[in-house]
Amino acid sequence: MQTVAQSQSSTETDWVSRFADDVIAESERRAPGKPVVVASGLSPSGPIHLGNLREVMTPHLVADEIRRRGYTVRHLISWDDYDRYRKVPGGVPGVDESWAEHIGKPLTSVPAPAGSTYPNWAEHFKAAMTAALDELGVEYDGISQTEQYTMGAYREQILHAMKHRADIDAVLDRYRTKKDPAAAGKGKKPQQQKKVDEAELEAEAGSGAAGEDDGSGGSAGYFPYKPYCGNCEKDLTTVTSYDDDSTELNYTCSSCGFAETVRLSEFNRGKLVWKVDWPMRWAYEGVIFEPSGVDHSSPGSSFVVGGQIVREVFDGVQPIGPMYAFVGISGMAKMSSSKGGVPTPADALKIMEAPLLRWLYARRKPNQSFKIAFDQEIQRLYDEWDSLARKVADGSVLSADAAAYARAIGTAAGELPRTPRPLPYRTLASVVDITAGHDEQTLRILSELDPENPLTSLDEARPRLDRAENWITSQVPAEARTIVRGEPDKELLGSLDEQGRESLRLLVEGLDSHWSLDGLTTLVYGVPKILAGLEPDAKPTPELKAAQRSFFALLYRLLVSRDTGPRLPTLLLAVGADRVRSLLGA
Repeated sequence: MQTVAQSQSSTETDWVSRFADDVIAESERRAPGKPVVVASGLSPSGPIHLGNLREVMTPHLVADEIRRRGYTVRHLISWDDYDRYRKVPGGVPGVDESWAEHIGKPLTSVPAPAGSTYPNWAEHFKAAMTAALDELGVEYDGISQTEQYTMGAYREQILHAMKHRADIDAVLDRYRTKKDPAAAGKGKKPQQQKKVDEAELEAEAGSGAAGEDDGSGGSAGYFPYKPYCGNCEKDLTTVTSYDDDSTELNYTCSSCGFAETVRLSEFNRGKLVWKVDWPMRWAYEGVIFEPSGVDHSSPGSSFVVGGQIVREVFDGVQPIGPMYAFVGISGMAKMSSSKGGVPTPADALKIMEAPLLRWLYARRKPNQSFKIAFDQEIQRLYDEWDSLARKVADGSVLSADAAAYARAIGTAAGELPRTPRPLPYRTLASVVDITAGHDEQTLRILSELDPENPLTSLDEARPRLDRAENWITSQVPAEARTIVRGEPDKELLGSLDEQGRESLRLLVEGLDSHWSLDGLTTLVYGVPKILAGLEPDAKPTPELKAAQRSFFALLYRLLVSRDTGPRLPTLLLAVGADRVRSLLGA
């Protein structure tokens, strides 16, 4: 089967193809004839944000390339819904400080936010992510860690870890007193210098966040297993003794004072601590490829320690694991997934089509950071995307760019839905801004963009039109919205000199003969050229550019009472020729 990269004329390959080569070779070495296993981990402790999406998209893109080559692949997404509830996130609707009483319980034992239709906290936050992954075309096998642990799927692995707890403790002890000198001296100054619109979202894998209990806190020795209390359900427990032969385990709960004796060979209400849990799953699932965030790749972090534990304790092999960098969000402060108000994939898919969002993750290597635009920058991103599509169509695209484009518009299962008539996003945004989303007015304007090939139905411009409308209504402040004047500005019109009046006369005279997007573009740029005695195709000079800026500002003031606004050709089309004539004092 031909791959995306192999379909290009150049021998250059993209980062996805290079990882696919390595993963296939490693899988055939470790488990010949078996499905290739790649993995992701997501903790539904709060909104699952766009940084977390990189934890999924990186293995998804590699898995999809491997499928295109004819191999069977399993992309596992472990929902770490058996993690402890750490704190009450701020800004989550339907949640107040009363949720603090649930801190320490499994996420699946915490009530969902008030008003939610889901049975618990974890399912509430999983729902939006699963819907987004479906829209993005991500094929995966979801694994609930609550189900795995409570059904006893890992019983043998838990007993093995407890039997080899001294070995695990020895591995962890190599790092407990060690600090990363580079990290220790960094401080927070560089982060403080970042602009607020260059926020980084921490793309953490699984539950390995800072502060995770590694099991070393009890006076009875090290135990890599934490029971959830049989009375209050919290993990504020301490193992006080354990017998390897009988598997009899005693624990006490510091929250409610409950104590209990259980047989671990029959007990399913607890879990391995994170730095043991993750490598255990690598061995259990036979994972070949799983990336990790920056926080998990530093000395002493979960990925580094896990590599030693999986080898020394579980007789397994660490996955190929590239480190992936942060994802930035234009216009938002740095947030983590435990806080409310953080932008999620569902939020992004309201203002951009799925292929564009896929492309943002596909075109950058995992170790390269990038930003997702919720501000005006989204218009430039769409311009860049449309330019890439044209290059693909005419064959002028570079092979790596073509591969990223192909990965964005579809998967091995087929192409994702696309807008039949992809009009420029900035134009659509301007039109719905001016018309306030009025369908009849919107269709009139869009049909006049290209009179030789007019749009006949708004469905031709969807879903891009809907995404642009959502962006205008949800991301553009009310004071920045465009409101066309109801009456001419007689005072400004009366104050114009002869050249100002002549510029308006030339524009009004040319409206009918230039009534299309391209025609009006030529007209508004051409009027200052005529006044300067230049030819229509005259190259811009500093003086001409200044005259054009002055003319544009005059038009904006007369039409929308501001010095700036939507692109003038689009604005003129939206206002309509008769109303333009009236507002310009014709």
